[in-house]
Amino acid sequence: MLTLDQIRAVPKVLLHDHLDGGLRPQTVLELAREIGYRDLPGDDVQELTQRLTEGAHRGHLEIYLDAFRHTVAVMQTPDALRRVAAECAADLAADGVVYAEVRFAPELHTERGLSLDEVVEAVLEGFREGSKGRGITVYALLTAMRTAARALEIAELAVRHRDEGVVGFDIAGAEAGWPPSRHLDAFQYLKRENFHITIHAGEAFGLPSIWEAVQWCGTERLGHGVRIVDDIEISPAGAVRLGRLAAYIRDRRIPLEMCPTSNVQTGAAPSIAEHPIRILRQLQFRVTVNTDNRLMSQVTLSSEFH
Repeated sequence: MLTLDQIRAVPKVLLHDHLDGGLRPQTVLELAREIGYRDLPGDDVQELTQRLTEGAHRGHLEIYLDAFRHTVAVMQTPDALRRVAAECAADLAADGVVYAEVRFAPELHTERGLSLDEVVEAVLEGFREGSKGRGITVYALLTAMRTAARALEIAELAVRHRDEGVVGFDIAGAEAGWPPSRHLDAFQYLKRENFHITIHAGEAFGLPSIWEAVQWCGTERLGHGVRIVDDIEISPAGAVRLGRLAAYIRDRRIPLEMCPTSNVQTGAAPSIAEHPIRILRQLQFRVTVNTDNRLMSQVTLSSEFH
C-alpha cells in the first residue's frame, strides 16, 4: 500500500469540494473577531474544530450541515471571501492537487450587502491569488440551494462569469422533498447556453433523485451518486445484475463524485469498508475520489485516497 506521503506527492484532481466546508479553524476564529460574530461554538482552534466536526459523527445529512452556518457567517465580506479562497487553493496545492473545481453558493454570502456578482468576483480573485506559483489550477462551481428558489438566477450568474473562472453549475442542500426537477428552468437555460452541470444526487435520497438529475435535468456528473448501488443486485454466488438506471449511468460514463468519508458521516454508506466505491469501480463505473468538506470531515484528498 502506498503511504500517505507518497499519495500526497502524486498529482491529483479534485472535483467535489465545498469552499465553506474547508476553512482553516484559525481563519474562522480570526474572521469572526473581525466582524463581531459571537455565535462560534468554540473560543480556540481545538474546541472550535471539535464542535464543527462533531456533527459528522451523527449519521444524518441535515445534522452534518449544521456546522456550515458558522463558516458561512464569517464569509460575508470581499476580504473574507478572498482570504478563504486563497487559503483553499494553497491548502489543496500543498496536498498535491493540481486541478480543482471548488463549489460554493453565492446566495449564502449576501447577508452584509454584497451582490451575487461581488461574491463571485471576490472568490475568483482569491483562487487566482492562492494559485500563483503553486502549480495548481482552481475553478469555481456555483451552487444553488435546492431548498430556495434562486436556481435560475444563480445559473445566469454562472454563465455571466464563465470566462473568468466559473466552469459549472450545481444544486445542493437537503435532498428529500426537494427534487432537482423543481429547478428545471435553470437547467434548460444552462443547456441552451452550452454550460456544464453537476448535481448533488443519490446521497441522502435514493434512485429517484439520481434519475431526475440525469433524465430531467441533464447533469453531466453526479455529486456523490452513492445510492446508485440500490439499483445493483449481487447474488450470494457473486453474480451481478445492473438495473436499468445503473446500467445507463455506467454505459453513458457519467462520473460519480464520490466522497467516502463524508458518505459514511452522513449515513449514505455504513462504513468505509462497506462503501460501494469498490464494487462500482470493479463494475467499470466512472468513479472519482473527492473530499466534500475538508474541515467538517477532517480529511484531505490524499487521506481519502489512502
